[in-house]
Amino acid sequence: MKLSTGLFDYHLPEELIAQYPAENRDSSRMLVLDRQTGACEIRPFSDIINYLNPGDGIVFNDTRVMNARMYGIKNGTAGSAKVEIMLVSPADAARKCWKALIKPGKRTPPGTRVKLELADADQTPGDDWLTVLEHLDDGTFLVEFDSGDIEDIQNRYGHIPLPPYIRRKDKPSDLERYQTIFAKEPGAVAAPTAGLHFTPEIMDALRAKGVKQAEVTLHVGPGTFKPVSVEDATQHKMHHEDFLLPEATVAMINSVHDAGHKILAVGTTTVRVLESCVDIDGKLVPRTGSTDIFLYPPYQPKAADMLLTNFHLPKSTLLMLVSTFTEREKVLAAYELAKKAKMRFYSYGDCMLLK
Repeated sequence: MKLSTGLFDYHLPEELIAQYPAENRDSSRMLVLDRQTGACEIRPFSDIINYLNPGDGIVFNDTRVMNARMYGIKNGTAGSAKVEIMLVSPADAARKCWKALIKPGKRTPPGTRVKLELADADQTPGDDWLTVLEHLDDGTFLVEFDSGDIEDIQNRYGHIPLPPYIRRKDKPSDLERYQTIFAKEPGAVAAPTAGLHFTPEIMDALRAKGVKQAEVTLHVGPGTFKPVSVEDATQHKMHHEDFLLPEATVAMINSVHDAGHKILAVGTTTVRVLESCVDIDGKLVPRTGSTDIFLYPPYQPKAADMLLTNFHLPKSTLLMLVSTFTEREKVLAAYELAKKAKMRFYSYGDCMLLK
Protein backbone atom coordinates (compact mmCIF):
# COMPACT_ATOMS: atom_id res chain seq x y z
CA MET A 1 0.00 0.00 0.00
CA LYS A 2 1.35 3.40 -0.97
CA LEU A 3 0.85 6.51 1.16
CA SER A 4 1.50 9.87 -0.45
CA THR A 5 3.69 12.09 1.73
CA GLY A 6 1.97 15.11 0.20
CA LEU A 7 -1.25 14.17 1.99
CA PHE A 8 0.37 15.38 5.22
CA ASP A 9 1.55 18.75 3.94
CA TYR A 10 0.29 22.11 5.19
CA HIS A 11 1.52 25.69 5.18
CA LEU A 12 2.59 27.29 8.45
CA PRO A 13 3.42 31.00 8.76
CA GLU A 14 6.84 31.26 10.38
CA GLU A 15 5.59 33.68 13.03
CA LEU A 16 3.53 30.84 14.57
CA ILE A 17 6.64 28.79 15.38
CA ALA A 18 7.19 29.31 19.11
CA GLN A 19 10.70 30.58 19.86
CA TYR A 20 10.23 30.63 23.64
CA PRO A 21 8.08 28.63 26.07
CA ALA A 22 4.91 30.04 27.57
CA GLU A 23 5.43 32.13 30.70
CA ASN A 24 4.17 29.23 32.82
CA ARG A 25 4.19 25.57 31.83
CA ASP A 26 0.43 25.17 32.18
CA SER A 27 -0.54 28.46 30.55
CA SER A 28 -0.43 27.02 27.03
CA ARG A 29 -3.60 26.53 25.03
CA MET A 30 -4.95 23.10 24.17
CA LEU A 31 -6.95 22.28 21.05
CA VAL A 32 -9.32 19.45 21.93
CA LEU A 33 -10.28 17.24 18.97
CA ASP A 34 -13.12 14.73 19.24
CA ARG A 35 -11.76 11.68 17.40
CA GLN A 36 -15.22 10.50 16.37
CA THR A 37 -16.90 13.70 15.18
CA GLY A 38 -13.95 15.95 14.36
CA ALA A 39 -15.42 18.70 16.56
CA CYS A 40 -12.80 21.03 18.04
CA GLU A 41 -12.59 23.48 20.90
CA ILE A 42 -9.69 25.47 22.31
CA ARG A 43 -9.23 25.33 26.07
CA PRO A 44 -6.52 26.27 28.59
CA PHE A 45 -4.14 23.37 29.11
CA SER A 46 -5.05 23.27 32.80
CA ASP A 47 -8.47 21.95 31.72
CA ILE A 48 -6.78 18.61 30.90
CA ILE A 49 -8.03 17.46 34.30
CA ASN A 50 -11.63 17.69 33.05
CA TYR A 51 -11.02 15.27 30.16
CA LEU A 52 -9.91 12.40 32.37
CA ASN A 53 -12.16 10.38 34.67
CA PRO A 54 -11.47 8.47 37.88
CA GLY A 55 -9.97 5.12 36.89
CA ASP A 56 -8.35 6.43 33.71
CA GLY A 57 -4.56 6.27 33.31
CA ILE A 58 -1.89 8.61 32.00
CA VAL A 59 1.49 7.46 30.63
CA PHE A 60 4.41 9.83 30.07
CA ASN A 61 8.02 9.62 28.88
CA ASP A 62 10.63 10.16 31.63
CA THR A 63 13.65 10.66 29.36
CA ARG A 64 15.95 13.56 30.16
CA VAL A 65 17.52 15.79 27.50
CA MET A 66 21.32 15.77 27.58
CA ASN A 67 23.49 18.85 27.16
CA ALA A 68 24.29 17.23 23.85
CA ARG A 69 25.42 20.14 21.65
CA MET A 70 29.06 21.20 21.95
CA TYR A 71 31.42 23.46 20.06
CA GLY A 72 35.14 23.23 19.58
CA ILE A 73 38.15 24.33 17.57
CA LYS A 74 39.92 21.96 15.18
CA ASN A 75 43.36 21.11 16.54
CA GLY A 76 42.87 23.78 19.22
CA THR A 77 44.63 26.42 17.13
CA ALA A 78 43.41 30.01 17.36
CA GLY A 79 41.74 30.99 14.10
CA SER A 80 41.11 27.39 13.08
CA ALA A 81 37.73 26.17 11.93
CA LYS A 82 34.93 25.83 14.46
CA VAL A 83 33.23 22.45 14.83
CA GLU A 84 29.75 21.64 16.14
CA ILE A 85 29.26 18.26 17.80
CA MET A 86 25.86 16.75 18.64
CA LEU A 87 26.09 13.70 20.88
CA VAL A 88 23.64 10.96 19.92
CA SER A 89 24.35 7.93 22.11
CA PRO A 90 27.22 6.32 24.04
CA ALA A 91 29.19 3.73 22.10
CA ASP A 92 30.99 2.04 25.00
CA ALA A 93 30.30 1.15 28.62
CA ALA A 94 32.75 3.77 29.91
CA ARG A 95 30.89 6.48 27.94
CA LYS A 96 34.15 7.91 26.56
CA CYS A 97 33.21 6.98 22.98
CA TRP A 98 30.03 8.40 21.48
CA LYS A 99 28.13 8.37 18.24
CA ALA A 100 27.75 12.00 17.22
CA LEU A 101 26.73 14.31 14.41
CA ILE A 102 29.42 16.76 13.32
CA LYS A 103 29.27 19.99 11.33
CA PRO A 104 31.10 20.39 9.00
CA GLY A 105 31.44 16.63 8.73
CA LYS A 106 33.22 16.57 5.38
CA ARG A 107 36.00 18.75 6.75
CA THR A 108 36.40 16.78 9.97
CA PRO A 109 38.04 13.50 8.90
CA PRO A 110 39.05 10.66 11.23
CA GLY A 111 42.06 11.66 13.29
CA THR A 112 40.89 15.25 13.77
CA ARG A 113 41.46 16.58 17.28
CA VAL A 114 38.94 19.09 18.65
CA LYS A 115 39.44 21.33 21.69
CA LEU A 116 36.10 21.96 23.38
CA GLU A 117 34.80 25.46 24.09
CA LEU A 118 33.19 26.26 27.44
CA ALA A 119 29.42 26.68 27.35
CA ASP A 120 29.76 29.56 29.82
CA ALA A 121 32.76 31.80 29.26
CA ASP A 122 32.71 32.75 32.96
CA GLN A 123 33.72 29.23 33.98
CA THR A 124 37.29 28.32 34.85
CA PRO A 125 39.11 27.68 31.56
CA GLY A 126 39.39 24.02 30.63
CA ASP A 127 41.61 21.87 28.45
CA ASP A 128 39.32 19.11 27.27
CA TRP A 129 39.57 17.45 23.87
CA LEU A 130 37.94 14.82 21.72
CA THR A 131 39.22 12.82 18.77
CA VAL A 132 37.20 11.90 15.69
CA LEU A 133 37.75 8.16 15.27
CA GLU A 134 35.51 7.04 12.43
CA HIS A 135 32.81 8.11 9.95
CA LEU A 136 30.00 5.56 10.31
CA ASP A 137 27.70 4.27 7.58
CA ASP A 138 24.59 5.94 9.06
CA GLY A 139 26.09 9.42 8.67
CA THR A 140 27.20 9.76 12.28
CA PHE A 141 30.77 9.86 13.59
CA LEU A 142 32.47 7.93 16.34
CA VAL A 143 34.25 10.32 18.70
CA GLU A 144 36.28 9.72 21.85
CA PHE A 145 36.72 12.17 24.71
CA ASP A 146 40.08 12.36 26.48
CA SER A 147 38.20 12.62 29.78
CA GLY A 148 36.08 9.77 31.08
CA ASP A 149 33.81 12.06 33.11
CA ILE A 150 31.09 12.66 30.52
CA GLU A 151 28.78 14.27 33.09
CA ASP A 152 31.40 16.93 33.84
CA ILE A 153 32.08 17.35 30.10
CA GLN A 154 28.38 17.97 29.41
CA ASN A 155 28.03 20.34 32.36
CA ARG A 156 31.04 22.43 31.30
CA TYR A 157 30.85 22.31 27.53
CA GLY A 158 27.36 21.15 26.63
CA HIS A 159 24.38 23.17 25.44
CA ILE A 160 20.72 22.18 25.50
CA PRO A 161 20.09 21.08 21.88
CA LEU A 162 17.19 23.28 20.87
CA PRO A 163 15.49 22.17 17.63
CA PRO A 164 16.61 23.74 14.32
CA TYR A 165 13.38 25.76 13.94
CA ILE A 166 14.09 27.64 17.18
CA ARG A 167 16.27 30.30 15.63
CA ARG A 168 18.16 31.54 18.65
CA LYS A 169 20.95 30.42 20.93
CA ASP A 170 20.08 28.43 24.01
CA LYS A 171 19.69 30.37 27.24
CA PRO A 172 20.16 29.30 30.88
CA SER A 173 16.37 29.16 31.26
CA ASP A 174 16.23 26.40 28.60
CA LEU A 175 18.09 24.09 30.96
CA GLU A 176 14.86 23.92 32.96
CA ARG A 177 12.12 24.69 30.46
CA TYR A 178 13.27 22.22 27.76
CA GLN A 179 12.92 19.40 30.32
CA THR A 180 9.65 17.90 31.49
CA ILE A 181 8.94 17.68 35.21
CA PHE A 182 9.12 13.88 34.74
CA ALA A 183 12.66 13.94 33.29
CA LYS A 184 15.02 11.59 35.12
CA GLU A 185 16.68 9.17 32.64
CA PRO A 186 19.37 11.04 30.62
CA GLY A 187 19.74 10.08 26.98
CA ALA A 188 17.57 12.28 24.75
CA VAL A 189 18.69 14.98 22.31
CA ALA A 190 15.16 16.38 22.02
CA ALA A 191 12.43 16.79 24.60
CA PRO A 192 9.20 14.77 24.57
CA THR A 193 7.43 18.08 24.17
CA ALA A 194 3.84 17.12 25.04
CA GLY A 195 5.08 16.64 28.60
CA LEU A 196 6.43 20.20 28.86
CA HIS A 197 2.97 21.55 29.79
CA PHE A 198 2.56 19.57 33.00
CA THR A 199 3.19 20.98 36.47
CA PRO A 200 3.40 19.21 39.83
CA GLU A 201 0.08 20.84 40.73
CA ILE A 202 -1.69 19.35 37.70
CA MET A 203 -0.22 15.93 38.40
CA ASP A 204 -1.38 16.18 42.03
CA ALA A 205 -4.88 17.16 40.86
CA LEU A 206 -5.02 14.20 38.49
CA ARG A 207 -3.86 11.87 41.25
CA ALA A 208 -6.48 13.27 43.62
CA LYS A 209 -9.14 12.65 40.97
CA GLY A 210 -8.18 8.99 40.80
CA VAL A 211 -6.22 9.07 37.53
CA LYS A 212 -3.43 6.49 37.57
CA GLN A 213 0.06 7.46 36.42
CA ALA A 214 2.99 5.51 34.96
CA GLU A 215 6.04 6.12 32.80
CA VAL A 216 7.98 4.74 29.88
CA THR A 217 11.42 5.76 28.67
CA LEU A 218 12.27 6.60 25.07
CA HIS A 219 15.47 8.50 24.37
CA VAL A 220 14.46 10.84 21.56
CA GLY A 221 17.11 10.97 18.83
CA PRO A 222 17.95 13.61 16.20
CA GLY A 223 16.04 11.60 13.60
CA THR A 224 12.81 12.90 15.12
CA PHE A 225 13.34 16.08 13.06
CA LYS A 226 14.12 14.23 9.84
CA PRO A 227 11.47 15.04 7.20
CA VAL A 228 9.95 12.40 4.98
CA SER A 229 11.63 13.08 1.64
CA VAL A 230 10.26 10.16 -0.39
CA GLU A 231 6.98 10.45 -2.30
CA ASP A 232 5.67 7.18 -0.87
CA ALA A 233 5.84 7.60 2.93
CA THR A 234 5.88 3.84 3.51
CA GLN A 235 9.38 3.76 1.99
CA HIS A 236 10.77 6.18 4.59
CA LYS A 237 13.58 4.73 6.72
CA MET A 238 12.99 5.40 10.42
CA HIS A 239 15.70 6.03 12.99
CA HIS A 240 16.29 3.76 16.00
CA GLU A 241 15.65 4.97 19.56
CA ASP A 242 16.32 3.13 22.83
CA PHE A 243 13.31 2.49 25.05
CA LEU A 244 12.06 0.80 28.21
CA LEU A 245 8.52 -0.32 29.02
CA PRO A 246 8.47 -1.37 32.71
CA GLU A 247 6.32 -4.18 34.08
CA ALA A 248 4.58 -1.73 36.43
CA THR A 249 3.43 0.39 33.48
CA VAL A 250 2.08 -2.65 31.64
CA ALA A 251 0.22 -3.70 34.79
CA MET A 252 -1.32 -0.24 35.15
CA ILE A 253 -2.45 -0.10 31.52
CA ASN A 254 -3.94 -3.58 31.68
CA SER A 255 -5.81 -2.82 34.90
CA VAL A 256 -7.23 0.40 33.44
CA HIS A 257 -8.41 -1.34 30.27
CA ASP A 258 -9.77 -4.32 32.18
CA ALA A 259 -11.93 -1.90 34.18
CA GLY A 260 -13.25 -0.28 30.99
CA HIS A 261 -11.34 2.98 31.38
CA LYS A 262 -9.02 4.90 29.05
CA ILE A 263 -5.29 5.45 28.70
CA LEU A 264 -3.94 8.88 27.75
CA ALA A 265 -0.51 8.74 26.10
CA VAL A 266 1.47 11.92 26.68
CA GLY A 267 3.29 12.44 23.41
CA THR A 268 4.13 10.52 20.27
CA THR A 269 7.24 9.07 21.95
CA THR A 270 5.05 7.33 24.53
CA VAL A 271 2.86 5.93 21.75
CA ARG A 272 5.91 4.59 19.92
CA VAL A 273 7.04 2.70 23.02
CA LEU A 274 3.63 1.21 23.72
CA GLU A 275 2.95 0.14 20.15
CA SER A 276 6.46 -1.36 19.90
CA CYS A 277 5.52 -3.66 22.76
CA VAL A 278 2.18 -5.03 21.52
CA ASP A 279 2.52 -8.69 20.57
CA ILE A 280 0.71 -10.50 17.74
CA ASP A 281 -2.24 -11.17 20.04
CA GLY A 282 -2.61 -7.48 20.82
CA LYS A 283 -1.22 -7.96 24.33
CA LEU A 284 1.15 -5.42 25.88
CA VAL A 285 4.48 -6.96 26.96
CA PRO A 286 7.22 -5.35 29.11
CA ARG A 287 10.34 -4.83 27.01
CA THR A 288 13.58 -2.93 26.69
CA GLY A 289 15.49 -2.41 23.47
CA SER A 290 15.58 -0.24 20.40
CA THR A 291 12.66 0.64 18.16
CA ASP A 292 12.34 2.00 14.64
CA ILE A 293 8.56 1.63 14.55
CA PHE A 294 6.80 3.86 12.00
CA LEU A 295 3.08 4.39 12.63
CA TYR A 296 0.92 5.75 9.83
CA PRO A 297 -2.67 5.32 8.59
CA PRO A 298 -4.55 3.03 8.44
CA TYR A 299 -2.82 1.64 11.55
CA GLN A 300 -4.89 2.06 14.72
CA PRO A 301 -3.15 2.27 18.12
CA LYS A 302 -3.86 -0.66 20.40
CA ALA A 303 -2.50 0.49 23.76
CA ALA A 304 -3.52 4.17 23.95
CA ASP A 305 -7.06 5.53 23.72
CA MET A 306 -6.25 9.25 23.85
CA LEU A 307 -3.26 11.30 22.79
CA LEU A 308 -1.82 14.59 24.03
CA THR A 309 0.67 16.02 21.56
CA ASN A 310 2.15 19.27 20.33
CA PHE A 311 1.69 20.45 16.73
CA HIS A 312 4.12 18.83 14.29
CA LEU A 313 6.00 19.73 11.13
CA PRO A 314 4.44 19.20 7.69
CA LYS A 315 5.19 15.84 6.04
CA SER A 316 6.64 14.51 9.31
CA THR A 317 6.41 10.99 10.67
CA LEU A 318 4.95 12.50 13.85
CA LEU A 319 2.03 14.08 11.98
CA MET A 320 1.44 10.69 10.35
CA LEU A 321 1.44 9.04 13.77
CA VAL A 322 -1.16 11.53 15.06
CA SER A 323 -3.29 10.64 12.04
CA THR A 324 -3.55 7.03 13.26
CA PHE A 325 -5.78 8.25 16.12
CA THR A 326 -8.40 9.70 13.77
CA GLU A 327 -8.82 10.53 10.09
CA ARG A 328 -6.05 12.60 8.52
CA GLU A 329 -8.63 15.11 7.29
CA LYS A 330 -9.79 15.79 10.84
CA VAL A 331 -6.24 16.35 12.02
CA LEU A 332 -5.42 18.78 9.21
CA ALA A 333 -8.74 20.63 9.73
CA ALA A 334 -7.79 21.01 13.39
CA TYR A 335 -4.40 22.39 12.34
CA GLU A 336 -6.13 24.99 10.16
CA LEU A 337 -8.25 26.03 13.13
CA ALA A 338 -5.13 26.28 15.28
CA LYS A 339 -3.51 28.53 12.69
CA LYS A 340 -6.55 30.82 12.54
CA ALA A 341 -6.53 31.03 16.33
CA LYS A 342 -2.84 31.98 16.24
CA MET A 343 -1.89 29.01 18.39
CA ARG A 344 1.83 28.44 18.88
CA PHE A 345 3.44 25.53 17.01
CA TYR A 346 6.17 22.96 17.61
CA SER A 347 8.35 22.20 20.65
CA TYR A 348 7.71 25.29 22.77
CA GLY A 349 4.19 25.76 21.43
CA ASP A 350 0.64 24.86 22.39
CA CYS A 351 -0.79 21.36 22.37
CA MET A 352 -3.61 19.19 21.07
CA LEU A 353 -5.70 16.57 22.83
CA LEU A 354 -7.26 13.81 20.73
CA LYS A 355 -10.02 12.38 22.93
